[in-house]
Amino acid sequence: MLPKFRAGCTQPLSKAHDAMKAASGNIFLIGPMGSGKTTIGQRLANLLGLHFLDCDHELEAHTGASVSLIFEIEGEQGFRERESRMLDELSARKGVLIATGGGTVIRPENRKILRERGLVVYLKTPVSQQIKRLRRDKSRPLLQTDDRKEKLLRLAAERDPLYASVADIEFPARNRSLDVAAEKLAEAIREYGNRP
Repeated sequence: MLPKFRAGCTQPLSKAHDAMKAASGNIFLIGPMGSGKTTIGQRLANLLGLHFLDCDHELEAHTGASVSLIFEIEGEQGFRERESRMLDELSARKGVLIATGGGTVIRPENRKILRERGLVVYLKTPVSQQIKRLRRDKSRPLLQTDDRKEKLLRLAAERDPLYASVADIEFPARNRSLDVAAEKLAEAIREYGNRP
């Protein structure tokens, strides 16, 4: 089953705006942590002939510090400022597929960049699936809590409407092989590009 295009969007894109987004050839993957933005994104970029970039990894390479260390030293606010600058820099390129961080959408300026500079794909993932995928993860600052489920539910309540508000395509990140997921998503993106 193919995803819904622009599900939950109240304003349709204008043709001029749509053309501007297509001209960059960029694709942004958004969604919660554990949705597969990096792992599916790498495969998807290969299928579509795009250069893959992971916003968090690029930020770590640029600063020489891990996301966890940036959070520890500068707090979430400091990290979010750095993340916004990195997104702005990476999205100015053409022909890239960018995996964003789970919290990228919380800042209005980031949502504006996503809407204007490429096709936005929301990897929709239920909390139950996130818990399974992240059960051994010790590196994510926002998961350093005793009750991961409660934290993920709170983040989903806050962020899911924001993901939906900027998404051109919603793609259910079900339990399937990464290669199959990437192929299905590539089909959905091509179908979106060929729609009347």
